[in-house]
Amino acid sequence: MLKLGTGKSSLHTLVQIAILLGSLYLFLLSIDLLGSAMRLFGEGFAETLIASTSNPLVGLFIGILCTSVVQSSSLTTSIVVGLVGSNALTIASAIPIIMGANIGTSVTNMLVSLAHLNRSAEFRRSFAAANVHDFFNFLSVLALFPLQHYTNFLGHTAHAMAELFQNAGGLTLFNPLKAATAPAAACLCAAARNPWLLLVIALALLFFALRQLVRVLKALVVAKTGSWFDKFLFKHQFRAFVVGLLLTVLAQSSSITTSLVIPLCGAGLLSLRQIFPYTLGANIGTTVTAILASMVTANPSAVTVAFAHLLFNVIGTAVWWPLQKVPVYLADTFAAYAVRNRIFPIAYIFAMFFVIPLIVILTLN
Repeated sequence: MLKLGTGKSSLHTLVQIAILLGSLYLFLLSIDLLGSAMRLFGEGFAETLIASTSNPLVGLFIGILCTSVVQSSSLTTSIVVGLVGSNALTIASAIPIIMGANIGTSVTNMLVSLAHLNRSAEFRRSFAAANVHDFFNFLSVLALFPLQHYTNFLGHTAHAMAELFQNAGGLTLFNPLKAATAPAAACLCAAARNPWLLLVIALALLFFALRQLVRVLKALVVAKTGSWFDKFLFKHQFRAFVVGLLLTVLAQSSSITTSLVIPLCGAGLLSLRQIFPYTLGANIGTTVTAILASMVTANPSAVTVAFAHLLFNVIGTAVWWPLQKVPVYLADTFAAYAVRNRIFPIAYIFAMFFVIPLIVILTLN
């Protein structure tokens, strides 16, 4: 009887692992489809908008809006690099857009956290985890944007770095997550054709996958291997930072790697203080692909913009990691308020990432 019970337990664990892996795949696929749908809506719009301004403040909000629309800071950065390389945009005008793209990329985390909206404890943890990334980017812009505006210190420093690497060859990284989801994403995109239908499919998959992930994590990971995260991957802050950096270099998307930990926070597996250094590493990791790609072009302006993006994230990390109590407190307080008023987080996402940037752009541009 003992052996039979042990066999049933092992089979149940295997089934749970299979569900976990399947849910994780669907989650990654939904993020891919979400980005594809938003790009169908707005890639041309983003390129036109980015090329239309030389006002630094407007450029900042253009970066927020464009990245929120296309769901990819890498795509926004690529457009900016292309425009700088073709002399349609100056480096000084490009850097505020890059700063805005850093803020806009956290909208994906926010959308992922909404899947926990009807479960108060889970939603508070997941929304705080999504917001700590956002508050870090907001605070970094708040600290560095005025200095950049008056001195162009990022442009000057990045230009000096670009000269050192001007003749260096680039490298194209293999993206294993993209390779895994690309066939299914291509089939669904071809079948849906309409961006609205693709968006509905993406959101349905996202919410289903997240619900399954949290359920299985609670039953399997939290009960049996929850301490593994504390003892290994997130044992101390520097290790969490390195994990975030390396995973983002491999995945080539900070949206994916930071979104992956949202359900872990929702399940109570990771704390907000553990997530914070991980997001800092992800922010720096997302710049590596752009740097390598810009080196392939051998265009000094393109390399300068890529290095400016890296410098912004490195300096922001150097400023706010020692002062992490500020973004962590703001994220936790914000999440506590969002739990009391469920309409607030939805209104906040809509206003902060779409309405306010659009109003500023139309008013000042």
